[in-house]
Amino acid sequence: MAAIHAWLAQISSPALLAASLRPASADASFRCYFRIDATDGKTYIVMDAPQPAEDVRPFIQIAELFAQINLTVPQVLAQDTNQGFLLLSDLGTTTYFDAFKTEPERVHSLYMDAIASLVQMQSHSQPEVLPEYDRAFFLRELMIFPEWYLGIHRGATLTEEQNTSLHKVFDALLANIMAQPQVYVHRDYHSRNLMVMEQGNPGILDFQGALYGPITYDLVSLLRDAYVYWDEDKVLDWAIRYWEQARRAGLPISPEFDSFYRDFEFMGLQRHLKILGIFARLAHRDGKQHYLKDIPLVMSYVRKTAQRYNILIPLLRLLDVIEDTAPVVGFTF
Repeated sequence: MAAIHAWLAQISSPALLAASLRPASADASFRCYFRIDATDGKTYIVMDAPQPAEDVRPFIQIAELFAQINLTVPQVLAQDTNQGFLLLSDLGTTTYFDAFKTEPERVHSLYMDAIASLVQMQSHSQPEVLPEYDRAFFLRELMIFPEWYLGIHRGATLTEEQNTSLHKVFDALLANIMAQPQVYVHRDYHSRNLMVMEQGNPGILDFQGALYGPITYDLVSLLRDAYVYWDEDKVLDWAIRYWEQARRAGLPISPEFDSFYRDFEFMGLQRHLKILGIFARLAHRDGKQHYLKDIPLVMSYVRKTAQRYNILIPLLRLLDVIEDTAPVVGFTF
């Protein structure tokens, strides 16, 4: 805090009121955010991304990239990359997650805005601008599931047969994912990282991990949110609306919706297996126990998807053995 105050004291514009510095939010990483008042009557955000665990340079680069394609992102007003400090414009205090509870009548319009911004981002994608979301990266993410969810959280030791079966499922997922068209991928495009804005909705946060990867990734993050559940008919409706917009925008998307939706489901399963592992790791390694309450929703996504496709059924059987739970029914394609 002393270092933050010393850095803020060096900033002349905007004129900040140091005594007003207060916590704004924290996330699953090592980053922390503070809100501060200024003499211009506005509030600003201070990001503390401690070295060496974090690096603010990707955030700066991607903020500029996304601003150039007319997405609403925080403006970087001051920076100290060595200490990991940024002063940012403030996109407000109302996340999509908050608005879903307080203004349920706005849910559909908020999702339409988020889908429009997603199509906008993807339409401006170019290769070799962002790092590639490659197979090795996806596999490393998948391996968090057996290590932290199955091994640490569930206390399970897989037999050789179970391990082989699980990796066959991983191979099937990765074969599908790597065959999908490639676009800019935010990687955490969900209700807690989207801010409700009066103009330019949504405001987009937490994009520093953006990569060049599969076209269905961010839509899965948005519609099969780890923190918010929607009935499958709603998800299906929004997915169709995205698919129609993406086709009109000329994105390289499957001309058949059932094929697109299969890609969406396989992508979602990879993401949700990773999230199960991450939530377990956050709880057991980092002491962030509150993430455990979100595991049942994510597991429900995993089970519903795994039961729809024969090639994924071995995952369901493995979970049945480890958790002794029956699967739940859902739409099939």
